[in-house]
Formats: sequence, structure tokens, C-alpha cells
Amino acid sequence: MAGRAADSTVLAGARVVLPTGTVEDGRVTVEGSRISGSAPEGARIIDLAGHWVVPGFVDMHNHGGGGASFTSGTVDEVLTGIRTHREHGTTTMVASTVTGEMDFLARRAGVLSELVEQGDLAGIHFEGPFISPCRKGAHSEDLLRDPDPADVRKLLDAARGTARMFTLATELPGGIDSVRLLAEHGVIAAIGHTDATYEQTVEAIDAGATVATHLFNAMPPLAHRDPGPIAALLEDDRITVELINDGTHLHPAVLELAYRHKGAGRVALITDAMDAAGFGDGEYQLGPLAVEVTDGVARLVEGGSIAGSTLTLDTAFRRAVTLDGIPVEDAVRSISANPARLLGVYDRVGSLEAGKDADLVVLDEDFVLKGVMRQGEWIIEPKTA
Repeated sequence: MAGRAADSTVLAGARVVLPTGTVEDGRVTVEGSRISGSAPEGARIIDLAGHWVVPGFVDMHNHGGGGASFTSGTVDEVLTGIRTHREHGTTTMVASTVTGEMDFLARRAGVLSELVEQGDLAGIHFEGPFISPCRKGAHSEDLLRDPDPADVRKLLDAARGTARMFTLATELPGGIDSVRLLAEHGVIAAIGHTDATYEQTVEAIDAGATVATHLFNAMPPLAHRDPGPIAALLEDDRITVELINDGTHLHPAVLELAYRHKGAGRVALITDAMDAAGFGDGEYQLGPLAVEVTDGVARLVEGGSIAGSTLTLDTAFRRAVTLDGIPVEDAVRSISANPARLLGVYDRVGSLEAGKDADLVVLDEDFVLKGVMRQGEWIIEPKTA
């Protein structure tokens, strides 16, 4: 059925990044909540000459924002965090938890699953408690436990089909069996916060692990006689690597190394954001641990470990293309298409194609965010002359 002009908008004149490449002086037609292949006569025209239009960003690893925690906040607080990241271009996101008591995490899964079911979130990511005390980062060591498949199944059941990813130290007792369990349920088994050897990491990949949680961070460094997990994760085409491109977690040369070895099709840019993202410096809680944010860098009060980030994906994208020299099309794959595929939602989001949700980001020529649309509604409408 042809769309009505009153429900149709044409974004015209921008550089539009499609799966096939960038179209100069391109057009994107929005009818209702979806992208359309053609525009009816009389559709509203928005002139975006001098701008870029890219797919809405997809964040598969995010703990909160706007002063709100996805691990402990009320439903309204979680929605505040979601809105904060939407205003920075993230139109699809997963809520990540941090280590806690099993019963608490199960209850938390029940809360977050409702937001998945009503379309506010794309799923739940359990980061902890099944991680290594040697590489715990900003997780409470007292609450860590081995990845017993029975415990993993408890959280799967509590999430009611909305769990999308578990981060595991797969070298721990039960780790390989838990990877197999997750793979059988169509849930991502991600290797992270791990002290695994190269050989143990290969075993986990062969068992079904498909993601590296924030590669390079919270794992042994690459060494020439003991390559550890990094070499195994970089060399295997079955693995997509998460990268936190905030200028704190990774040196630009390391980011380039990951892109060179994995290719743009196996990189997912994430935030690993905590409450302070889009909110500001100050004192926060990350699970049971106190965090101090100074100059946008979050660190544990006790010990000084980096405690997530204050990153938003518009900043990650801008850094990638302006500072790191990543081609725009490759950055789009890493920040939209790749995570959408991993999360199983690429049929709806992750690219600008007819029939998909009208989720998009408008950037100026310097890649500064100027507009965000989600499901055909402007969250931030670009100002045009």
C-alpha cells in the first residue's frame, strides 16, 4: 500500500551510508516508523546538504547513563539511562549488569526483561559473576563464582528469553560447558575478564564462544612466548571483538591493530558506559563498589581500577573517523551492522534499508551529532536553514 504524504519525510542532499557504500546527495524516505523505498508525492522534504546520514547506533555493552544504573536503578531510572544514550545516537541497546548475588541478578533480570519485551531494550548482558578474580576489574571479588551451568541456566530462565550475552572466564570450572549451554540457547558466549591461556581460549571458541568482551582490557597482555587470549581472539574469524574507543581504554595503535587483524566486519564499537555517561563527574556506585569520575574517567575509589567508561557512541564514532582514520563505512559497520547481527536484530535495525525501522543519525561534516531519529520519531531534530 502506498504511503500517505502526511506520514512521509524525505531526508535529502546528505551523504548517506548504505550497506553498499556511501551515496553522495542521497535520499532516505521515512514512512511512519520505517524506511521506505520510494516517496509519495507531497512528502515533507528536509534538506540535509553538508551532512551525513548513518544508521542508528547499536550498543551491545552498556551499564547505564544519565546518572542511572541498569544494574540497580528503578524502571524510571533505567528509562532515563536509555533516553540519555538515545540522545547520543544509540537507538538500540542492551542493558549490561555487573557482578552481584545470584538471587539479586535473577530479580534484576525480571525487571529488565519487561523493558525488553516492551521494546525499550534489545536484551540483557550478564557481565559477571562468572569471571576471573585475577582479572576482575570493577567487579566485587567477594561475589564472583565459577560459571556452573546450573547458575547460568538460572539467569537464562530469569531473563525469560531476553538474555543476549554472558561474559565468562571460560577457563574456570564449568566454563566450557556453560559456553555450550549458551550456544544451544542462541545466546552469545563472550570471553572476557579472563586469565585464560591461548590454548584455553581456542577451546572456548571451538565450544561456541563468538565475542571478546572489551578486547585487551581485563585479560592478560599479548606476550611473545605466552600469547594468551588476545592472539586467539584476534586470529579467529568466528570472534567479533568489542572495542572501547574513548581514548582511555585503548591506545590508537591498539585500535588500529584490532581493525587490521579482524577487519571491519569483526569489530563492535561499544561504550561499556556506567551511570556518569552523559551526566558528569562525581561519585557513583557500580554495583556494590564506589566509583569516582574525574575529567570523564571512571575509576574505583579503592584500588583505582578503571570502572567502565563515560563514553557515548557518537563520541566513539567521531573519534574513529577523525582521529583513528577508520573509513566512515567501516565505522558504521562496527557501530551499527555488526552488533545488530550479533544480537539477532539486523532484520530490523543496523542499516538504512527499505522495510527496516527508521533509526538513523544525522552528523555534520565534522561528524558532530545533529539529529537522531528512532522508529520514525525525531529524538533530536536537525536544525536546517
